Amino acid sequence: MDKELQRVIEFIRQRDWEQFHNPKDLAISLSLEAAELLEHFQWKNQAEIEAYLKDHKADVAEELVDVLYWVLLISHYLKIDLSE
Repeated sequence: MDKELQRVIEFIRQRDWEQFHNPKDLAISLSLEAAELLEHFQWKNQAEIEAYLKDHKADVAEELVDVLYWVLLISHYLKIDLSE
């Protein structure tokens, strides 16, 4: 997890985004990304999900990475060690 967190921190520092990061806005961003993940599955039954994933697995993976990004960032700012 440390490697991923360091990549996230470097990414935001290169863009000077730290000024915009606070727990509330980070949590909102996490929620928005989680909603984007949910959209891939909304209104689909199990068979439809399996069929959908054959052509859209990379799209779902991108959303999962986005969710992980925000989880890592929030844990960093709140000084929460997720490995514990």
